[in-house]
Amino acid sequence: MRNKKYIATPTRTKEILNKYTFSFKKSLGQNFLVDVNILENIIACAGISKNSGAIEIGPGIGALTEQLAVHSEKVIAYEVDQRLLPILDETLVGYPNTQIIHQDILKADVKAAISSHFQPDQDIHIVANLPYYITTPILMKLLREKLPVSSITVMIQKEVADRMAAKPNTKNYGSLSVAVQYYTNAKVAMHVPKTVFIPQPNVDSGVLKLTIRKEPPVQVADEAFFFTIVQACFAQRRKTLRNNLSNYFKESYHKEQINEILEKAQIDGSRRGESLSMQEFATLANTF
Repeated sequence: MRNKKYIATPTRTKEILNKYTFSFKKSLGQNFLVDVNILENIIACAGISKNSGAIEIGPGIGALTEQLAVHSEKVIAYEVDQRLLPILDETLVGYPNTQIIHQDILKADVKAAISSHFQPDQDIHIVANLPYYITTPILMKLLREKLPVSSITVMIQKEVADRMAAKPNTKNYGSLSVAVQYYTNAKVAMHVPKTVFIPQPNVDSGVLKLTIRKEPPVQVADEAFFFTIVQACFAQRRKTLRNNLSNYFKESYHKEQINEILEKAQIDGSRRGESLSMQEFATLANTF
């Protein structure tokens, strides 16, 4: 039987906000979801089970936290806004398997938190409704730290979700697509209309599921340099690889040298960055 008192309904959310006279901070990108069905779909998509551990970022008033608590063994949630802590104390009172950590996720040692809050080898998933303005820095931090998690499922701006999951030769494919897909299998699981949030954002959202790869899909001699090459190739979208690379490396390489490297990598310098596969970026980086 569904709990009629779930947080994620317009009535209950407004009740909580009014009780605490809570005002939204635009600077924190706060938008609270008020649709239980969508939350349940997100949890199903994340692959959460009764034995799973869950990590949430930005629980707000606890709508997603509550659903994670119902469906998983244990939840830890990072909340940076101090004003939400007393609200979460109240809304999550019936869920002893939740713990709120008052910290900025960008400064947090998530690996240490995982080892102190979860069992060794537990199936752990990160699930979050991320603030639009800081989506990319958060995701890139989590991916670069190579955390012992199975997946990251996030609700983010639809356009950004589409870019992260984009394939070569499409308008959305760029350095962000390559960076995310180097670490994960990326898939847009569903689109979420802006009408199911309070306050309503200006754009629709997408739920992006990132399944962590055990190994990167390509072998690179130097990971940091691989990403530098990718950035260089997309520096100006309309320009050819030859022009972008010559421009980017003008201090260290002559145009002729760039041409020689492209030739050695067997990549046509008149192509554009968006046409290269991950393997071709790897070959180019390794040839440099």
